[in-house]
Amino acid sequence: QVQLVESGGGLVQAGGSLRLSCVASGSTFSINIMGWYRQVPGKQRELVATIPRVGSTNYADSVLGRFTISRDNAKNTVYLQMNSLKPEDTAVYYCGGGRFGMDYWGKGTLVTVSS
Repeated sequence: QVQLVESGGGLVQAGGSLRLSCVASGSTFSINIMGWYRQVPGKQRELVATIPRVGSTNYADSVLGRFTISRDNAKNTVYLQMNSLKPEDTAVYYCGGGRFGMDYWGKGTLVTVSS
C-alpha cells in the first residue's frame, strides 16, 4: 500500500503563487508515475500535470506555462509550483501515484484564488 499526503494549499490572490507538496510513503517502489489532479464541486476530477519517475512531464492546456510539476525521487515527493494563479484555478488539488496510472490518491488540499 501507498499513502500520499498533500500540503501547501491555501488562500491566495489572483496573480499570486503557491507550491503544493505530496509525500509518498509505504510501498513507494511500486510508484512510477505521480501527478496532480483537481476537482471543483459538481465537476469531474481533471488532470493538472503528471510526471513519471523518468521521462517527460504532461500538463493540462489550462495550466501550461503557469504551473510546473517536479519530483524528488529520493524524498518520494512531488511538487506543483503554481504561478499566475487565476480564480478558475480554485479547486481541491489531489496527488495521485501508481505504476501506469493513478492507483493511489491523497485526501486533497484546497486552493482558493480570490479575484
